[in-house]
Amino acid sequence: MKKIASFTVNHLDLLAGIYVSRVDYVGEHAVTTYDLRMKMPNKEPVLQNAEMHTIEHLGATFLRNHSKWENDVVYFGPMGCRTGFYLILKGDRSSADIATLITELFEFVATFEGEVPGASARDCGNYLDMNLPMARFEAKKYLEVLHNLTPAHLTYPE
Repeated sequence: MKKIASFTVNHLDLLAGIYVSRVDYVGEHAVTTYDLRMKMPNKEPVLQNAEMHTIEHLGATFLRNHSKWENDVVYFGPMGCRTGFYLILKGDRSSADIATLITELFEFVATFEGEVPGASARDCGNYLDMNLPMARFEAKKYLEVLHNLTPAHLTYPE
């Protein structure tokens, strides 16, 4: 069986950053999947479920309410390996083109106070598995990368 594209990425040299994972077409319309890599794979401890779940709720809410991007958001959710998130947007843009959006997103998470949107039994299938303080901590760590992006943080390693 042929390896899927994400399993051909060199995870040994992958830095935290923002990467174009793939560009697909639905008819003539491009849809881009971005790899929002918060942790260096196999080198840093992974994100725990509670903070990932919290970031997912906050991130999806932020993105789907963003004045400029809300109509381009297709999906925002966690990676199974727990080193980051996938974001799928309509259109074909580079990682650098969305860097400001991703920085805004994680600044929102890092400073969020109050009740996490959708964190109730009515709205979520596992609402008790949330950790806002750790979500904020992890967002602040990722912001250190986002505020210092270089080409190595925007393009997959060979």
